[in-house]
Amino acid sequence: MTGLTGTATVTRLIVRRDRVRIVVWVAAIAILVALTAAGVKGVLPTQAALDQAAVASNGNAAAIALNGPAQGLNTVGGEVAFQAGAMGLVVVALMSVLMIGSLTRGEEESGRLELLRSLPVGSHAPTAAATLTVAAMNVAVGAAVTQALLGQQLPLAGSVTFGVSFTLTGLVFTGVALVAAQITENTRVVNGIAGAVLGASFVLRAVGDIGDGTLSWFSPIGWAQKTRPFAGERWWPFLPMLAATGCLVLAAGALGARRDVGAGLVPPRPGPPRASRGLGHPLGLALRLQRGSLIGWSIGLFLTGLAYGSIANSVDSFVRDNKALADVLAPSGGASLTDSYLASSFAILALVGTGFAVQSTLRLRTEETSVRAEPLLATPLSRWRWAMSHLAVAFGGAVVVLVVAGLGVGVGYGFGGGDLGRLPALVGDAVAYAPALWLVVGLTVALVGLAPRAVVLAWAFLAVCLVVGLLGRVLKVPGWLMALSPFQHVPQLPAADLSIMSLAVLTAIAAALTWAGLAGLRRRDIG
Repeated sequence: MTGLTGTATVTRLIVRRDRVRIVVWVAAIAILVALTAAGVKGVLPTQAALDQAAVASNGNAAAIALNGPAQGLNTVGGEVAFQAGAMGLVVVALMSVLMIGSLTRGEEESGRLELLRSLPVGSHAPTAAATLTVAAMNVAVGAAVTQALLGQQLPLAGSVTFGVSFTLTGLVFTGVALVAAQITENTRVVNGIAGAVLGASFVLRAVGDIGDGTLSWFSPIGWAQKTRPFAGERWWPFLPMLAATGCLVLAAGALGARRDVGAGLVPPRPGPPRASRGLGHPLGLALRLQRGSLIGWSIGLFLTGLAYGSIANSVDSFVRDNKALADVLAPSGGASLTDSYLASSFAILALVGTGFAVQSTLRLRTEETSVRAEPLLATPLSRWRWAMSHLAVAFGGAVVVLVVAGLGVGVGYGFGGGDLGRLPALVGDAVAYAPALWLVVGLTVALVGLAPRAVVLAWAFLAVCLVVGLLGRVLKVPGWLMALSPFQHVPQLPAADLSIMSLAVLTAIAAALTWAGLAGLRRRDIG
């Protein structure tokens, strides 16, 4: 028996078990790119509109920092690469990191790897199977992205280059996550280390693209964008991506041979001799478990809000001669284009922040399926108090991420030439979306309590809201489908007047769904 014995069998087992998650990841990224392409063609339907957008973006440091270098923006393909490139590359990198963390360290933490290794399976087979699975996912993403762009009648060379850049970026971060999985014995730390590398890559790329481009060469995301899809394609930047992937995978294999199963190369730091008082309370424990996620989402939303706010004062010149884009912003009630842009920015940030709300609520299901809830519920702790401790973090955290996003927009707007005195009002405008986030939390609780095997529908509902919110007008989505999204019933502040009634109705629906979910959780079996 060799170290790779059984690799094919373990790979089939992974694909069989995680087939839904694999399909959702691949399809979601491909749909993101396809919808972006359709949106660009709808918003910029003429060459004149493309030319104007290119002029506005070329001199906008904030847009370049957020999206990447301004390349080929006078073409539809170049605009698609500009709008979806950086974000898509980050998403595919996150897919690779989270999948590797789950399939390597997650299996070791749960004890399933020891059971697998008791069979005639080589020592390197589980890691090799995880690597092959995630590599195949990245290849599928690249192929799906290429096909999505070709379906929009974009040039073949640019479409293939764009798709390959997605694949190789995912492979580089697959290697990063594999190395991190050998260093630490905690899945969250693996994701944190790889996430920090991803964050540093994004920052290096952003700073480099604003400057002379030198720092971008130190970032895998920068390497991918140096291939210039739809702007005079270059294939040779793929070489350092392939070399980095190979070196990281080999390093992970060498490090993995030097550690015991379940252990990491760096032993965990011993905790304090006495736990804090907060951990003796279910709310304190829930907050401790979720604080890393809350901090990470808050930082990301603040930086995104900062980028959106910094270009708010230039939106008038950007859309003055672009009728299609002006129609999308659609100022209402005499509102200015700047206020309409700010309202659209808050809607996007709220949709992104809902990702935290769903993730936080689903922590209930994670604690249940990982058998960590049962020891707690074996004590005098009731199911209601246990569930409410996590829901308090979800409901309260939803408000926190909105406040932070509003702060980012307000600070960016103020230092970008606007009135810094509007900061408190802009924060309030962002918080107006809290009832919509609470409704999604309520829906997720209802699924956890009443249909726990269908909790993935919470993410599907958020995906529908994203499509409706971002591209509903461009794609001419039917009105009844638009009305399904709670975000469509939130007043578009600061471009519209505040409507207390609509917010109260959303809050009442959220409360009813939460009550139904808690009632179901109290009546069904745990696990």
